[in-house]
Amino acid sequence: MRVESLRRYPVKSMLGEAVESLFVDERGADGDRRLALLDATTGHVASAKQARLWRGLLKCTANGDTGRVSIGLPDGTTVAADDPGVNELLSRLLGRAVRLVSQRPDGATVERPDPEQLLERGLDADVAGRILEIGLGTPGDSFTDDAPLHAITTATSEHIGVETLRYRPNLVIATPTGCPPYVENDWVEREFGIGEVRLRGLELTPRCVVPTLEHGPLPKSPRALRIPAAENRLQAGTCGVAACAGIYFKATTPGVIRVGDEVILDP
Repeated sequence: MRVESLRRYPVKSMLGEAVESLFVDERGADGDRRLALLDATTGHVASAKQARLWRGLLKCTANGDTGRVSIGLPDGTTVAADDPGVNELLSRLLGRAVRLVSQRPDGATVERPDPEQLLERGLDADVAGRILEIGLGTPGDSFTDDAPLHAITTATSEHIGVETLRYRPNLVIATPTGCPPYVENDWVEREFGIGEVRLRGLELTPRCVVPTLEHGPLPKSPRALRIPAAENRLQAGTCGVAACAGIYFKATTPGVIRVGDEVILDP
C-alpha cells in the first residue's frame, strides 16, 4: 500500500487542497481545520453535516499554501481569512450571521441530523439529530470532529463508486489489486508506519450526509452514504452503530508524510 494523495482543509466544511507532503503530530495535520465559522445565533460550529444550513460551505475553497489562508468564493473571487470584512461577506453568502474563528471554543459543538433521514426526507427537512462536542480526541485548537486524522482506501472508495474527496480524508491509501473494500475495518487499534511517521488506528469513521452533497462542481451522490449504510454498518465511537467507510487515527510519532510513501501495517 502507498499514499496516493494527501489533503488538508484549512476551514472546516469548505473544500480543501491537495498537497505533496503533510506534517502530522498529535494535533493532526499541519494547517488542517484550523479555522471554522461559528453560528452567531446558536453558537454551534458551522458544519455541512447540518446540510439545511451549511451545505453552501462546500461551494467555497480554502487554501493555506502561503501560510495565510485564502477563501475562494463561488463567484471566483477570493478573500483572505484575516480580511476585516470576511465575516460580513460570508454571512451574506450563507444567509446567516457567522464569525470566522481560529481557536476552538471550550465545549464547541456541531449539529448532526440523522444522515439517512436527510436522504429520505430531503436536505431542507427539519430532521432531528444530535448535538456533538467536537475535538475531544484532538489536542490543541483545531476543529476536527472525533480524531486528529482520517484515511480511506482506494479499495473502499472504488467499490462504493465515488470520488475519495467526498469523504474529506487527510490520506487516501492506494491498495493493491484484489484488496477487499472496507479493509480499514481491520485497522482499529493497529499500528502502522508511513515513512518516518508512526500512527495508530482509533475507530471507524461514521459517515454523515456530507459525502452525498455537491462538492464544488461535483453533483450530489446519494450512493456515497447508501452503499456503506447497506454493507458496512458497524460500531463507530460515540456515534454508535453507523454506516462506516474509512478510519480515524492519530500520529504517535510526528513527522512528514509524502505522496508515494509506503504504508506498512504492523503484524
